[in-house]
Amino acid sequence: MFTGIIEEIGSVVEFIKTANCAYIKVRCNKVLDGTKIGDSISVNGCCQTVTEIGEDFFTADISAETLNVSNFSEIKIGAFVNLERALTPSSRIGGHLVQGHIDCTGNFVFCEKLSDFYNLTFEIPQEMEKYVVKKGSICINGISLTVADIRGRLLKVAVIPHTYQNTTLSKLRSNEIVNIETDILGRYVEKFLSSDNNNSRLSEEFLKENGFM
Repeated sequence: MFTGIIEEIGSVVEFIKTANCAYIKVRCNKVLDGTKIGDSISVNGCCQTVTEIGEDFFTADISAETLNVSNFSEIKIGAFVNLERALTPSSRIGGHLVQGHIDCTGNFVFCEKLSDFYNLTFEIPQEMEKYVVKKGSICINGISLTVADIRGRLLKVAVIPHTYQNTTLSKLRSNEIVNIETDILGRYVEKFLSSDNNNSRLSEEFLKENGFM
C-alpha cells in the first residue's frame, strides 16, 4: 500500500523485455534507504518487488499483467519514473490509499500554467469514467491527485508547483501514456450495488427510502 506522495524521481538504466515479462533497473537514492530485497517500491504507480539492490539502484521483475495494463510496455532507457516506498505502520498518509495496481493507461492532453498552479488534462478510457468523480482521488503515474473536473473521458487535475516540479509531471509530453489507478472505494460501491451480487442488500430503492438519493 502507498500514499501517492512521490519521494524521488529515478531513471531507468536497464529494461529488458521478453515474451511474457520484463526486467527493470532503476537508478535512485532516497528510496533505497531502509529497503531490502523483497520490499515493495511503487514505480510510476506500479507496485514492484525489489529483487536486487546496489549503492544507487534497484531491480525488479515485471509481470505480463503489469506489462499489459501499464505504460511499462512503452518505457525506454533513460526515462524518468516516480518512486515511493511502501507504507509502514507509522507513516503519515499525505495523499490517499493507493494499491499500486494499475487499472488502465490514459493519455496526457495538455498543461495550462496559471499564476500559482497548473491545470493538467488527461484522457481516460470510456469504461473508466464511472470510477472518477469531481473532487475525488486519482493516482496518475503513482502521484496522488484530486480531480478538479471530469467531462466525459477528459479529466482535469489542479497541481501545485511543488508537486509539478518534484514529480515527472513537468516532463510529460502531449499524448504521452500514463498509468491510472482509480479510487478503490468506487469499485467496492459498484460491487455492493451490482444486481449480480446476490449477497448485496443495497439497491436503488433502498437508497431512496433511506434518504441517500
